[in-house]
Amino acid sequence: MEIDGGLDIKVETENWQTHTRISALRLRELVARIGGAGDRFLIVQRIPDLPDVFAQVWHEEGGDFRLEHRLSEAEFYGTNLDGPDRVADLLTGWARQAGAGWDAGVDWEPVDLGPREEVPELPDEVREKVEERVRTRLHCGYDSRKVLTEIAEDYLVDGDERPVSRAQASRLVDRLWLERLAEQALWEGVSDPDRITRAFEALDASGITARENFACCRGCGLAEIGAEREDARGFVFFHQQVTEHAVEGYGLALHYGGFDGSAETTTAVGHEVLAALRTAGLSADWDGDPDKAIDVKPLTWHKRLVG
Repeated sequence: MEIDGGLDIKVETENWQTHTRISALRLRELVARIGGAGDRFLIVQRIPDLPDVFAQVWHEEGGDFRLEHRLSEAEFYGTNLDGPDRVADLLTGWARQAGAGWDAGVDWEPVDLGPREEVPELPDEVREKVEERVRTRLHCGYDSRKVLTEIAEDYLVDGDERPVSRAQASRLVDRLWLERLAEQALWEGVSDPDRITRAFEALDASGITARENFACCRGCGLAEIGAEREDARGFVFFHQQVTEHAVEGYGLALHYGGFDGSAETTTAVGHEVLAALRTAGLSADWDGDPDKAIDVKPLTWHKRLVG
């Protein structure tokens, strides 16, 4: 049994917790934990997420564990097991993509998916507009397929007119998602967004609240960052509009400050942010003025998808 090193999975639980790239030991702990009210299931997806590919477990105290996994739009299988250890072993094998043998020794039965829904094609003028918006958010790299589907469904809503159905939105997003996965398979090495994440993780650990793709704009970010404070002395973030600018090749503008509101603390935080960025291997420009953003450029925005 693997006890350290992360599996390339994201686990979501009924009690709204999300666990990303956890160890096999932690996955085993989560399986053993479920069963009580409000915490009865796990949904496990691969990283990066693949349409129609996932595993899930349902368990209520006193009953069996119901383990299911989906291979494709048409292939869905389930089984009942009497304890968490066997479930955890199977999920770990599934997570490692351990070849054809991970599911051996279990009586799997097909799960009835019901009749397949016919999804009409979108008119070209609608499809092109929605595709443009979804591609922008997809290339930012922070949204899940679920969020992108909501964006596609709602983008052209006008009063009671909804030109894109949920099923049409999902089909469009899945197609563009797979296109992006094919593109990112060609990327090599550490990307600039990876370096941003490393710098922000280091800042967060040092007492500066650091958030990527945070809030819709600068004003909302400044209004909301205080709720993320905990014991931090300062903050740094870039918002969603800035992420879209990075996708277009304009770099990132980072907003920062001290939670005490003083120019001295803001300036000190700015210097710490600048140092962390440079340590991570990024080019950052700032003249020390606490009223000016820190510019990070040039950047190649290859943000790998999680889902």
